[in-house]
Amino acid sequence: MIVRRETVLPAAPETIWETVADPRRLPAWWPAVTRVEDASPEAWTTVLTSPKGKVVRADYTRTEADEPRRIAWTQELEETPFERILASATTTIELEPAPGGTRVALRLEQRPRGWARFAPVQFRGAGSRQADGAIAGLEELFGPGEGD
Repeated sequence: MIVRRETVLPAAPETIWETVADPRRLPAWWPAVTRVEDASPEAWTTVLTSPKGKVVRADYTRTEADEPRRIAWTQELEETPFERILASATTTIELEPAPGGTRVALRLEQRPRGWARFAPVQFRGAGSRQADGAIAGLEELFGPGEGD
């Protein structure tokens, strides 16, 4: 399953890059992330809190960085609760100069596993909410965007 979202933010690519390339900044714009632990540019752990207050940790590894144009990271799934529902999960963000600022293209690519393969509507809905929330978080930081 692939979910894509785009917006144009009124800031330079280099300015947006400082936010999207720094995992310590994720709580400011990524949905449900309350804090980041053990952060380096190459790997980090996010601490997510569900609406019901349940805390879950998720580990990530940066797989690509082409400053200030493209960054990608993959969720580490082995021996985690996510392993039951995901075979793989990669997030990619591309930044490109555009009239009025920078076009931000977010792509979530998730391959479901187990029961999630048989619930594509629910699975896609969760990915869509995550992508929408990330774009909304960036728009809150940088100003309203254009596009979708």
